[in-house]
Amino acid sequence: MATIYEVSKLAGVSLATVSRVINNNPRVSDKTRQKVEIAMSELGYRPNSIAQSLASNCTNSIGIMVSELHGPFFGQMMAGIEAELRAFGKHVIITTGHSEQDKEKEGIDFLISRNCDALIVHVEAICDEDLHKLTQGDTPIYYMSRSIEGLEEHCIHLNNELGGYLATKTVIEQGHTDIAYITGPEFKPDSQDRLAGHKRALAEHNLNFDKDLYYIGDFKETGGRDGIKALLAKKVNFSALICANDEMASGAMTYAREHGFILPQDLSIMGFDNIIFSRHIYPKLTTIDNPVNEMGHMAAKLVLKNVYKHKNITIKHSFEPSLILRDSITNLVTA
Repeated sequence: MATIYEVSKLAGVSLATVSRVINNNPRVSDKTRQKVEIAMSELGYRPNSIAQSLASNCTNSIGIMVSELHGPFFGQMMAGIEAELRAFGKHVIITTGHSEQDKEKEGIDFLISRNCDALIVHVEAICDEDLHKLTQGDTPIYYMSRSIEGLEEHCIHLNNELGGYLATKTVIEQGHTDIAYITGPEFKPDSQDRLAGHKRALAEHNLNFDKDLYYIGDFKETGGRDGIKALLAKKVNFSALICANDEMASGAMTYAREHGFILPQDLSIMGFDNIIFSRHIYPKLTTIDNPVNEMGHMAAKLVLKNVYKHKNITIKHSFEPSLILRDSITNLVTA
């Protein structure tokens, strides 16, 4: 297989000149360009990313770090990012942080070592102060689902507090006053904000936050299953259960059905995220839409605009959640 060095030798030009031709750099005369193209054709040479980056200092690759690879939430996020970047000839390198500070830092270091032109990362364990330090490095870093004071222009995020408020407000408006809540891990900003919205809605309707109706889950189906089991064991009555994401809601619904509950007549359940299976489980899950795929597209546009200098791109940093009303909430007002 021919190499860029062989093209350089046959054309009688430098490696940098060959790279400029490959990258369509205008600083190459027509005569020189023609010599290089003839040499490439004779040798059957196909440019690779290393050759293209020699002159441009651009690898056309973007590093992506997410917390996990399992589950539909991060799949939708990565699909949005990749689709937008691929449309402009860019490629992604993916790693995970597993919501642990050391692993998140290792993941970011790994992506930087791959000479990525920029990073789009979903970090949950690294503190804001350390993120400020990381952002001062040579590699541009942009943050998904995180709002960081002082780095607002680097962030794409959802108003999770409003989402938590909408979820609980909807359940209350359906006549429920005894409401249980399963949160995600307490250190995660999404969990904190959604819980804050839940408490705001309770206070607005003169309802107390009852710790006996509160369980700390894991944002996975296991958290919903274990959560509802623990809540029921306390023998405290509740007619509605709000889960801080759809995966936990699914786990709670499965456990409830397996233990004789008729849903939603015996127990109403609310989710959060509107991931794809929420419309297919029974009963269809009422939830809060988290437009993570659209946010992924927007994060990619942020890179295209700021790093690759594409014009006519409008950036939206903050996204609003919305209610998706389906079948998993019983209306006690009209019942």
